[in-house]
Amino acid sequence: MPRDALRTILPITGWPADRADAVDISGGTDPVLPTPFRIGVAGAATLAATGLAAADLWEIRSGRHQQVAVDLRQATASLRSGHYMKLGDGEVSHARNTIMGVYPTKDGRWSYLHCNFPNHRAAALSVLGVPEDREAVARAVLNWNAADLEEAIIAAKGAGGMVRTQAEWARHPQAAAIAALPLMEIVRIGDSPPEPLPPGNRPLSGIRVLDLTRVLAGPTSARTLAEHGADVLKITGAHLPNLGYQEFDTGHGKLSAHLDLREQRDVDTLSGLVREADVFSQGYRPGSLGGRGLSPEELTSIRPGLIYVSLCAFGHTGPWASRRGFDTVVQTVSGMTFRQAEMVPGETPEPQFYPAAAIDYCTGYLMAFGAMAALARRAREGGSWLVRISLAQVGKWIVDLGEVPAAALHGVPAEFTPAELERWSMVTDTPSGRLRHLKPVVQLSETPPYWARPSVPLGYHQPVWPPRGSA
Repeated sequence: MPRDALRTILPITGWPADRADAVDISGGTDPVLPTPFRIGVAGAATLAATGLAAADLWEIRSGRHQQVAVDLRQATASLRSGHYMKLGDGEVSHARNTIMGVYPTKDGRWSYLHCNFPNHRAAALSVLGVPEDREAVARAVLNWNAADLEEAIIAAKGAGGMVRTQAEWARHPQAAAIAALPLMEIVRIGDSPPEPLPPGNRPLSGIRVLDLTRVLAGPTSARTLAEHGADVLKITGAHLPNLGYQEFDTGHGKLSAHLDLREQRDVDTLSGLVREADVFSQGYRPGSLGGRGLSPEELTSIRPGLIYVSLCAFGHTGPWASRRGFDTVVQTVSGMTFRQAEMVPGETPEPQFYPAAAIDYCTGYLMAFGAMAALARRAREGGSWLVRISLAQVGKWIVDLGEVPAAALHGVPAEFTPAELERWSMVTDTPSGRLRHLKPVVQLSETPPYWARPSVPLGYHQPVWPPRGSA
């Protein structure tokens, strides 16, 4: 089953599907955790794709093949790697805001409020007209029909959605737009001569990646590129909200600098970094960066040969193309939380999220796969390339993998064994202390993945490139 899922990914790059046969995938299959969705298969397949892409770059460099292996259970653990961190002697808190969650509505449905970021929380509270108190929020939500509240919160620049069934989502215009798209696109958007890979002893040695993504999917992509040797520079703004624990999880291997893209001076600094970059990764809504000179066309005009990786929530076409969204929002509106509760009921009656962030992490792995595949194309044939994907496209792909039979879900453990977690973990010295976290999952026979730099606080470095190949 994991290899079958991998075969659905590889044709995106023009590779034959039988290339999946070269990967050693161990660790059984789903269910690994209590969910009907085949998240273990999805995690193993997307990670295996990154391994094949890294091996392809290594073959371009050296002329040598190498073996790729993935353990499905370890891959599944990676889909909630933030849960397995310890800083010093304590856990790294990953608690959500207290008003974030699912609430019953006036019309007997459910509404999900995504409130982890202060700006989204403020948007929801302004629409509901209540203070930050869960009971007050619950009373206020009962005054709304779910569909009306969904639209009001989106209009207020918040995030959330009405819980739908899978059948309801299938009839939605945005679902139709997503169904017309492939899982991911790799599109040539400009001409430039072939660029040999820089010298180095790792698949991505000397490759420079600008990471302007946030939360989980995009940062996971850049982290994955870092584990194969890329020099990754994360750019964020001191004024932007963030969740600290996620930065520990996705920051392995990266430099981190602050720029305020509301200021032209900092936009100019970023443009200078782009001129010396190979990959530019961003996760803003379609069209939102165009007015700042940061669209694919604008950046590839100043840096021909750039690989531009673009992530959004609901795809670049359809009525929801500009809508904010997260893994949990996509689960909610597409019927996944409703189905999870049907198959694995919780202690309370509301819809349930599956026990991982599979859409987020699998999207990140696919973005890294796409970036590496585009780099290989650039080396062989030249060109500037756009890698385009959305959380909703990946959510549909996961659903399309099929469900675990209901009978197989009885008694499935909710956690991995201590021995497994010990085997999959490592300790890194960071500026914030000793961080215990999961290792890279993919195994490569000649160039084992590793992170050459520790996770650091946001803005820890200056916005300048290190010497090429220093990772």
